[in-house]
Amino acid sequence: MDLFMQAMPELGKALYLIFQPIQLLYLMGGVLLGLSIGVLPGLGGIAGLALVLPFLYGIEPVAGLALMVGLIAVIPTSDTFSSVLMGIPGSSASQATVLDGFPLSKQGHAARALAAAFASSLFGGLFGAVILTFFILIARPLILAFGLPEMLMITILGLSMVAILAGRIPLKGVVAAGLGVMFATIGAAPAGGSLRMSTYDLPYLVDGFQLVIVGLGIYAVPEIVSLLRQDRAIADGGSLGDGWTQGLRDWWQHRWLSMRCATIGVLVGVIPGLGGSVVDWLAYGSAVQTAKDKSMFGQGDIRGVIAPESSNNAKEGGGLVPTLIFGIPGSGSMAIFLGGLALLNMTPGPQMVRNNLDVTYTIVWSLALANVFGAGLCIILSKYIAKMTAIRFTVIAPYLFMIIAFAAFQSRQSALDLAALVGIGILGIMLRRFDFSRPAFLIGFVLSTQTEIFVNQAYQIAGSRFRRSTEAGFDYILSPITIGLLILTIVSIIVGIKASKNIRENIDAPTATKAAPALFLGLAVVYLVASNLDSLGVGRLQDKIFPLAIGTVTLMGGIALLVRMVLRPASDDVFIDLEAGDEGKAPHGLWSTLSWFVALVIMTFVVGLILALAVFLIAFFRVRGRFGWGRTMLASAIGLGFIMFLAYILGRDFPPGLLQAQFDLPWPFT
Repeated sequence: MDLFMQAMPELGKALYLIFQPIQLLYLMGGVLLGLSIGVLPGLGGIAGLALVLPFLYGIEPVAGLALMVGLIAVIPTSDTFSSVLMGIPGSSASQATVLDGFPLSKQGHAARALAAAFASSLFGGLFGAVILTFFILIARPLILAFGLPEMLMITILGLSMVAILAGRIPLKGVVAAGLGVMFATIGAAPAGGSLRMSTYDLPYLVDGFQLVIVGLGIYAVPEIVSLLRQDRAIADGGSLGDGWTQGLRDWWQHRWLSMRCATIGVLVGVIPGLGGSVVDWLAYGSAVQTAKDKSMFGQGDIRGVIAPESSNNAKEGGGLVPTLIFGIPGSGSMAIFLGGLALLNMTPGPQMVRNNLDVTYTIVWSLALANVFGAGLCIILSKYIAKMTAIRFTVIAPYLFMIIAFAAFQSRQSALDLAALVGIGILGIMLRRFDFSRPAFLIGFVLSTQTEIFVNQAYQIAGSRFRRSTEAGFDYILSPITIGLLILTIVSIIVGIKASKNIRENIDAPTATKAAPALFLGLAVVYLVASNLDSLGVGRLQDKIFPLAIGTVTLMGGIALLVRMVLRPASDDVFIDLEAGDEGKAPHGLWSTLSWFVALVIMTFVVGLILALAVFLIAFFRVRGRFGWGRTMLASAIGLGFIMFLAYILGRDFPPGLLQAQFDLPWPFT
C-alpha cells in the first residue's frame, strides 16, 4: 500500500507534464505521423520511429517522449485500415483481423468493422495504460519468474493456436504450420551457425527470410491478385452498410470479450520477444474457444475483429514493462524506442522506475492519451476511408504492388527481396487456392526461431541440472508456471480441434479433379524430404535436431494427406481447389494477373525500381485500367510522386538494377 501512496504524487507530476500545450502538440504530431505510416501495408512502428530519431537531438525529453509514444500508440490502430479494406495485414499484429475484417468489408460492412476495431483499440490502449500504472511497481518479481522453460511453454502455447486455425481438415493446418516452421529454419542456425537449406554461394539465404517479406507474400500478393482478377470494387456495390455507430454498438455488446483479450494483450506484451507476432492469434483463439456460436468465424464475425484489435493495443502497454524496467525491448519497435530514449539522455531500467517514476508515468499516460487521439481520428475518418471499397480495385492494385515492392526492399535493402516476395507470393497463392491455413503457416514461421533458441538453451541448462540430481532437473523444468501453461496448451488444442471446422478462410469448398491439389501437396512433401535429408547432413546436433523433429512430423502429416487423396473421391474436402469455383470464372486468369507483378520485379532488376514503376504504371493503367492517355499519365505521375516523397522523408533508396551498375545516376534512380 505504501508503494501506491508514494506513486500518486509522481503520477500527478506526470499528468501535469503531459497536458502542457507543447507536449500535446508533439503528441498529436506523433499520432498524425503514426496514422500516415500505419495505413501503408508493410510499414510499421520501426520505420516510423526510424524517421523520428533524427529529430530528437536537442529536443526537450518530455516532448521527445510524446512524439515517439504518439507514433507507437496509433500504429496498431491505423494498420487496421489495410487489414479490413484490402485484406493485407498492416503489420504482424493485425494478421488475425484480416480473417473476419476483410470478409465484412467485402460484404459492404467496412465502416462497421473499422469502427468496432477502433473502439476495441481505444479500450485496449486505455486498459493497458491503467494496468501498467499499477503493474509497473510489482512487475519485477513476476517477470523474473519467467525463465527459459516458461518462455518455451508460452511459445508452444502460441503454436497451439494452429489447432484453432486448422480449418476443415486438421492435418492441413499441421502441414501448413510445419511448413512455416521449416521455412524459418532456412539459413544459419541460431545455436551453432550451421547452414540449413542454404549455401554461402547465395548469401541472401544464409540470413533466412524476413517476416515482412513472408507476411506480404503470404497475404498481400494472393489477396491483391484475387481481387484484381475480378476487376470490380472490393465490396459488392460499394455499400458501406451499417456505419460506425453500429460498430460502436457491436463493441459495447462484446465489451467483456474485449476486456479479456486486452488482458491477454497486456500479459503477452510483458514477455520480451513474444509481442505483436502472436498476441492477435492468442486473442482470436480465445474468442473462438469461448464462443457459443462459432459458425461465422472466418466469414465475417465482428467478434473476430474485436478480439485481436483489443489485444494488440493493450500489448503496447505491456511491452513497456520489460523495456522500461529492464531495458529489454519487448519488440522491434521497442528496440528503436530504447535508442530514442538514449538520444534523450534517459537510461531505462530499475533506476528509472526508482528515481524517475514521474517520467515513467509520463510515458505510460502519453500512450493512453495518444490512443484516445488516434482512435478518435480513425473513427471520424473511417466513414470516408471505407469508401475506398467502392473504388474499382483495378485503380488501387498498381499502387499496392508499388507499395509492397518498396516495403519489401526495406527489410534488407536488397533487390533479391523482391524476388523472394514473388516466390513466397506464389506459395501464398497456392496455400490459399488449396485451402491450407495461411495463418497457421505464419504462426509457424514467426515462432520457429525463438522456439528453437528456447529449446536449445533449456536443454543445456536442464542437462546440467539433471547431472547434478534428478530432483534439481525436474524442479527446473516443472515449475508451477510451466505446468499451468502446459495444461492451458492441452486444453487449447482439445478445444481448438473441436472448433477448427468453423474457422475457414474460404467460405466455399469447390472441388474438381485430384490432379492440381495432389501436385501441390506432392511438391510440399518433396520439399520436406529434401529438408529432412539436409538436416541429417548437418554435423552439429543442436543445429539439426529441431528442424529434423519438426520436419519429420510435418512429413508424416503430408504423407497421411497423400494417402487420404488416394483413398477418397475427388469430391472430398482434401481436394478443395478455389479455381474450381467462382475464382476460376473470374474475367482474368490467375497467372496472367500475377505476371504484371512479376514483370515489375524483372524490370526492377534491369533498370531499377523507379524506371520500372514508370513503365509498369503506364502500361497497367492503359491496358488493364482501360484509361485514356491523359488519365494514365496523371495516375502514373501520382504514384511515382507519392513513392518518391515517401522514400525522401524516410531517407530510403530504391532497388537498383543492371542499369545502375553501368551508369552513375542520381537519386531516385539509384
